[in-house]
Amino acid sequence: MTTDASDAWKQWHEERVKAVTAPYGPLALTGTHWIEDYPEGRLPDIPGNWVAEEDGVVLTAGDADGLTLDGRPLAGAVRLAADRGPEAGARVALGEKRLVVLVREGVWGVRVHDPGAEARRAFPGIEAGPYDPDWAVPARFTPYDVTRTVRVGNADGRDRGFDLAGELGFTLAGRERTLKVARQADGALWAVFADATSGDTSFRFRFLFAGAPDGEGRTTADFNRAQLPPCAFADHFLCPFPPPGNTLDVAVPAGERRVG
Repeated sequence: MTTDASDAWKQWHEERVKAVTAPYGPLALTGTHWIEDYPEGRLPDIPGNWVAEEDGVVLTAGDADGLTLDGRPLAGAVRLAADRGPEAGARVALGEKRLVVLVREGVWGVRVHDPGAEARRAFPGIEAGPYDPDWAVPARFTPYDVTRTVRVGNADGRDRGFDLAGELGFTLAGRERTLKVARQADGALWAVFADATSGDTSFRFRFLFAGAPDGEGRTTADFNRAQLPPCAFADHFLCPFPPPGNTLDVAVPAGERRVG
């Protein structure tokens, strides 16, 4: 069983590297621009005129701008909603670059994903600990009566709301511990956490994903699959910092540790 788990982890790690280094993966992000910071509608190094309204973004471009919409040259004005799919499928493009429209707490922005980004060419790999079954432990999810929203700092220096669904309890290094978690659309759980290695032998914080709990709240906290947040690969992500109480007082050498 341990061998099977170790092989599965190796495959997972290989898939992670492929995803990170993909043409429109996190290494390709070269900018996140908030439209409200550019009232004249001209974003840095992005052609066209971008105007944020309450329910979307109005983009006006001419033939000379070189923008395409859904694969066709854009000349005129178009109203854009937030892109929901993968970055490669963003509606607006500039050559190979994808211009991804996003909104956070009513603030509209545009991200630039460039397959030719220097970070992709210079990527040294992901440093990760070897698989260790001791870091994959049974866990139990206890939901809150109602979702709790806390304000947390984000990697871009702004505070934003973080919706917490409950707490994930488990025994780690001989002690009972908990992490506050969000619940994803498919029922899986997501924790943003730090530990005694954070900022030293690992990145300052990491993500932990646990499968959707069963009817009794049971799942697994597998720290072998702790992930670096997107902002470990590019400075332009908004990653939330760990909410209060999500810093473990134990060193977790398992999982992805840092780029390098």
